[in-house]
Amino acid sequence: MNIQNITCSAVIVAGGLNSRMGGDNKAFLKIGNTTILNRLIHTLQELFDEIVLVTRNPQDYWGYPVRIVTDIYQDRCSLTGIHSGLYHSTNDFAFVVPCDAPFLQSAVIKLLLGAIELEKDIVIPHHEGYYEPLCAVYSKRCLSFIEAQLAKKNYRIFEFFKHVNVKEITSEQINTVDPERLSFFNVNTPDTLARSITLIEKNGFE
Repeated sequence: MNIQNITCSAVIVAGGLNSRMGGDNKAFLKIGNTTILNRLIHTLQELFDEIVLVTRNPQDYWGYPVRIVTDIYQDRCSLTGIHSGLYHSTNDFAFVVPCDAPFLQSAVIKLLLGAIELEKDIVIPHHEGYYEPLCAVYSKRCLSFIEAQLAKKNYRIFEFFKHVNVKEITSEQINTVDPERLSFFNVNTPDTLARSITLIEKNGFE
């Protein structure tokens, strides 16, 4: 994606032990007629020239139209996934999403991409007092701060935010394009997997 000479890649973070799903890889869970991963790739391909997928099991993803990379840091957490995806991206910015978000809305992505500014390091939804760090845009300028934090074994994503320029996307802005917050719905337990079927029926997804 290129907006006013600002380039952005997409990053899918496919780490995690999937322990709450009995060890089943969430990316390959079937929601409706296709898997979560296929849904994500279909959505991202419409907006990004480069899709980077971060995983510790690259052999599981051969054949998908993504660039496969592995974690640089061995600590297993979302922050290492963000770091690796951002590090390996060829563009100045990266939009980061988890592998278990089947209903990611193009309109939300476009809202975040349209809010990118050269002097901002992060563009992130902030609603009801919470950030959505796995549906956000990060600049490569974040890398050194993430690395310093990981060196201290501090895995709280928000800790390094105080060192960078953050642009918040408000609840009101999100409501204009995704009032049900479907983009932030994650399938990480059997209960949420069951709920996803209800959401498909309610919203007319295939």
